Amino acid sequence: MTEQKNDKVFYITTPIYYVNDIPHIGHAYTTIACDVISRYKRMKGYDVHFLTGTDEHGQKIQTAAETKGKTPQELVDEIHLNFKKLWEVLNISNDDFIRTTEPRHIKVVQAMFKKLMDQGDIYKGTYSGYYCIPDETYVPESSMGPNKTCPDCGRPLTIMEEESYFFRASKYVPDLIKFYEEHLKAVMPKIRYNEIMSFLKSGVKDQSVSRTSIKWGIPVPGDEKHVIYVWFDALINYASAIGYLDDPEKFSHYWPHVRHMVGKDIIRFHCVIWPLILIALGINLPVEVIAHGWWTHEGEKMSKSKGNVINPFEMVKEYGLDPFRYFLLREVPFGNDGDFSQLALVGRINSDLANDLGNLLNRTLQMIKNYRNGVVPSCVNPQSELSEMSINTLEKVDDYLNNYQFDEALKSIWELIGRSNKFIDETAPWKLAKDESQSEQLNFVLLNLYEALRLSALLIAPFMPDTSKKILQQLGDDREVLLFDDFKWGEGAGKTINKAEVLFPRIDIKEWKKSQEEKKKMEEVKEEVKTQPEHENEISIEDFKTVEMRVAKIINVEEIPRSKKLYKLEVDLGYEKRTVCSGIKAFFTPEELNGKIVILVTNLKPVKLCGVESNGMILAASVKKDGVSEQLTLLEPEDKNIPLGSRVS
Repeated sequence: MTEQKNDKVFYITTPIYYVNDIPHIGHAYTTIACDVISRYKRMKGYDVHFLTGTDEHGQKIQTAAETKGKTPQELVDEIHLNFKKLWEVLNISNDDFIRTTEPRHIKVVQAMFKKLMDQGDIYKGTYSGYYCIPDETYVPESSMGPNKTCPDCGRPLTIMEEESYFFRASKYVPDLIKFYEEHLKAVMPKIRYNEIMSFLKSGVKDQSVSRTSIKWGIPVPGDEKHVIYVWFDALINYASAIGYLDDPEKFSHYWPHVRHMVGKDIIRFHCVIWPLILIALGINLPVEVIAHGWWTHEGEKMSKSKGNVINPFEMVKEYGLDPFRYFLLREVPFGNDGDFSQLALVGRINSDLANDLGNLLNRTLQMIKNYRNGVVPSCVNPQSELSEMSINTLEKVDDYLNNYQFDEALKSIWELIGRSNKFIDETAPWKLAKDESQSEQLNFVLLNLYEALRLSALLIAPFMPDTSKKILQQLGDDREVLLFDDFKWGEGAGKTINKAEVLFPRIDIKEWKKSQEEKKKMEEVKEEVKTQPEHENEISIEDFKTVEMRVAKIINVEEIPRSKKLYKLEVDLGYEKRTVCSGIKAFFTPEELNGKIVILVTNLKPVKLCGVESNGMILAASVKKDGVSEQLTLLEPEDKNIPLGSRVS
């Protein structure tokens, strides 16, 4: 089914990516898919706006910043650049990049929140439930994993109760069900549509939309004790980025044509919570929400602990950008889960790219050079089986991409490429070139092959933009702007081709496997080295004597309101009392610490931590995994009766 073109405007968004994470294949996959559809629509003459960005508020950011000794803003200012850099490496053609810490976003979030408050759709109450701290979300009991764990990340849930503002989501559920019943393609693929409808019909409770337990977020208008829940805040980026408050004309131009592309793990936020908010605000709902599946690696779920997370930077460096882009969208039907295999990627490079596309280009250019001195010949009637197939291919690719069937679109393009290679074998131009009476037939064959290549280059441009440019340059077609409607079969006659260059060198499988084994061994060595203790630079006994350590007793423990890690400790050295801040909150209760005899470094320069001046450091031994302490033991003198203030040496 071909999309109706009442208005050639297209607004596509990726989810905004949470910055407390390293960019991985999932981020790359969604963004490349959005990039492909954006490039395609531009080539179809659409006014396209392509948005991506970063989600920068929440508890995980606050905690990570404290761990690194930075403010949350300092941390997100650094980390969001990782995503910008990846988009440059992946040749992403986004029109905007929004950050949720930007003023343009914050004021829209607060304006929408206040409007909902003023009309009675946000009210204050108390929320109690099981909360996943890493994912910053409450989990209903019906959705919990085994032993009260988070169904998404598997970590233990924590019971939390806090004052909260609630969005009256239940009020608008009937309206949303009606909308989805009338718009069967509003959630894609079909399996996700069915999931959302089932969820809506089972009942949706009013949603908690604020937090008092964290400070790193957008304050609730008129009640700054609360910050707006990170998910409520994040969803609004799609509207704030296109001028919901500041540029109504731009907003009204693009918003009616908005599509969201997301991973299936966040589909309920985008297909339930977000549209309910929009209905309450009187804003039309997204045309489509498209959810894709997850990637595994060589059949296993990816995880940092397993060390099998696919790094897009490394894949591009090793195999090239366009092969990586091609593989992600060709290998798996969009919407399904997929398995990333480097061997499969190498197979695609050798078969689809080197053998099929690269071979067609090299053979055709060589024959035009040999038989027609590098000038594309004309003929009386250039129409052929290939020209008929080209029309069919254009229609199929359009239909597939309008339905986000990237793999099927690529299959159609490769059918044209494959048929063109077969056309060479069937017509045998090398035989025609030997018979002067077959000159017109040779012209016909060479022109058809050239046009099939020119169209193939256009068709792959959204998927592999650099490769497309290289092919067109070799074909002698140097147009800056490429539009599908401008393509006319036979117009390439008279073009002068350029030097043929290999697009995709074949990868020797034996050598590749050998190099992979060597890499694996190197990684094993690195892991083994990581398990060995890391020693600091050697110091002299005189250096060591400058560190003053004394026996002390903890006599009071207080929590520091702004810190998740630190305790404020009062310690007694016998001859004086001191205040010390210590990052041991995760390992000990105040009751466990009160009265403990410990070893204190006493001649450290005082430092302010979370507004409290700390004068010393308690010594402890830690057991770490992945650089994070999992176990902590305080150093204590064996003789508990040793006088306080005794020097340790």
